[in-house]
Amino acid sequence: MQAYLILANGRVFRGVSVGCPGTTIGEVVFATGMVGFEETLTDPSYYGQIITQTYPLIGNYGMNSEDTESGKIWAKGYIVREACKTPSNFRSEETLDSFLKKNGIIGIEGIDTRSLTRTLRESGVMNGAITTEFDPDAEPEKKAALLPEIAAYAVVNAVKTVTCREAKTYEPTQAGEWGDTPLHVALLDLGCKNNIVRCLQKRGCRVTVLPGTTTAAELAKLNPDGLMLSNGPGDPAENVEIIANIREMLNTGIPTFGICLGHQLTALAAGAKTCKLKYGHRGANQPVSHISKSRTFITSQNHGYAVEDETLSKDVGQMSYFNANDGTCEGVDYFKWNCFTVQFHPEANGGPKDTEFLFDEFVSRMLAAKGVIDNA
Repeated sequence: MQAYLILANGRVFRGVSVGCPGTTIGEVVFATGMVGFEETLTDPSYYGQIITQTYPLIGNYGMNSEDTESGKIWAKGYIVREACKTPSNFRSEETLDSFLKKNGIIGIEGIDTRSLTRTLRESGVMNGAITTEFDPDAEPEKKAALLPEIAAYAVVNAVKTVTCREAKTYEPTQAGEWGDTPLHVALLDLGCKNNIVRCLQKRGCRVTVLPGTTTAAELAKLNPDGLMLSNGPGDPAENVEIIANIREMLNTGIPTFGICLGHQLTALAAGAKTCKLKYGHRGANQPVSHISKSRTFITSQNHGYAVEDETLSKDVGQMSYFNANDGTCEGVDYFKWNCFTVQFHPEANGGPKDTEFLFDEFVSRMLAAKGVIDNA
């Protein structure tokens, strides 16, 4: 079955349908990871977006439910150069095409993804549509009718859409080095990946995942040892109520660690500003430099917005990491609160685990706050 990608600028890519037939509209972005397509598809941070994989062959090791980062695909569509039809891996449960169909996702393969990526890199991410319902060249009037709808599309209410509806607690999978009594972490689900929970569990933490709309008063009733602010989708600035809640939580002095959207919302709570990047950082090979340690790490990233570090008051906090490619803010250490945040994903999945030690730093902060160890 023929499929077509129509960009907001009017450009059309012709390909073949993969996944479900139909029409879908979203923000077209590109991800550069060679592997980790299962994790990419199920990352809630991609809510509302059509993902382009720059690596030319996707799905060659099949789909495996153990490697997913949430219970479903949150993306609006999927674009690949070639979708493997015959995966070879002892853990494979189904093909990429089958997984897309099961989740009701419309995709396209066989297009020039290098050309598409160059367009997005040079012009910036833009809206687009994947359709199997008409040929835009043969029926230009249908294309003309769809273009205004493509242009008007926006990702809104993202966090409130992807967050959990009720709290759920996960027990530790290993005992902590300090003893058998687990630390209790409240994890604010802003679009949380499963591996954030796993990284805390294996460090002796009991994790209570909370809806992103949880208030400071509701958090206080749990009396947790620490607060984790997860990754998530959308424009951080639209979450006015959540930002106010986070500010109130941080004012209590609770040890806090923020990742990705959690990093951005914390900065907004501190009075800083965020901006949209031209084409974002999405991939598993983003170099990030730690300012005080003069070390560079290869990190996994998935974000289209960044904190404007010059808008962060120096009395409140300071930039701790920066992106070695474009100099954008990748982390903040706060003086005002017992809090540190990073823009990248130390939990990886997919990607390198070079910065997973940040979870150990978070544990140390919680233990210091309890008086178990000296101040971290």
